[in-house]
Amino acid sequence: MTSLSSRAVSGSGTAMRDLKWSPTEKTIARKAFDRALGRELEAVILEAKSKAANIQEPSGLWELEQYLTQRRQEIDRKYDYRDSVLPLVLANLLRGGRLNENELHGLGEDKLDYIHHAAVHL
Repeated sequence: MTSLSSRAVSGSGTAMRDLKWSPTEKTIARKAFDRALGRELEAVILEAKSKAANIQEPSGLWELEQYLTQRRQEIDRKYDYRDSVLPLVLANLLRGGRLNENELHGLGEDKLDYIHHAAVHL
């Protein structure tokens, strides 16, 4: 596999809606998506435990609730598995460090080109 970071950033000219996902590619994308989501949720759990351990006043409970609500909303916006946005979601996860290039191994060149282009330019 050619490294995503070594690809020319030209945009393949393929529109995201024109990308066709094989069953194997969908499996790879789903596993990568689920791993990234798991990492994100683990980070939230660790932060929530830390905040909960430091609660001294009743108001701290509501601050924790606000934190969890905010993070849930962010995660709900960030993790969208619809085909129509999946390449952008994977690009954002790659750019944000929740995914690494190896986890996308096996996707077609058209998808990898699109994901890389979006990760760099959007």
